[in-house]
Amino acid sequence: MAELAAWLTSLPVGQALRRLNWLAPWLQIIHILANGLILSAVVMIDLQAWGLSRSLATPAMARRFQPWIWGALVVLTLSGILLMLYTPRRALGDLAFQIKMVTMGVAIAATIALGFAIRPRHGGDLAGGGKEDQSVLTPLLATLALVLWVGVTLAGRGRWFALMMTRMMS
Repeated sequence: MAELAAWLTSLPVGQALRRLNWLAPWLQIIHILANGLILSAVVMIDLQAWGLSRSLATPAMARRFQPWIWGALVVLTLSGILLMLYTPRRALGDLAFQIKMVTMGVAIAATIALGFAIRPRHGGDLAGGGKEDQSVLTPLLATLALVLWVGVTLAGRGRWFALMMTRMMS
């Protein structure tokens, strides 16, 4: 991991980022907003999958919010890569960062699985109302996806949380 961090540190894009001191806070803001957008869209789909929202059928709700998830995921990934290139040694050596990356991979897989579980069966496309042919696994996948995305968020704050806890215990 140290060799990878050293190589990333030597890249011209990383060096350019470190010269632009004002850019890191803006990247963090964009990164956090993208994460919030993903969480919000997942919650909206989940509320429908759990039967707590009746405004649209679950497939229609998913069609409405899934583009927001995938668009925000692109922004989250790009801003995350730039932030990692800003301080590669700190990011790659951080256990919270490693946990965040693994959790994010599983969260993406759960979100994709939820998308498949929500699809209407028998060729039907429900626009709203009516009884949905939803798998019993759909609410469980919805819960799993939300828990994992919250885990990604908390792991992203892991370093800050660990630092605050260390200061409080001292």
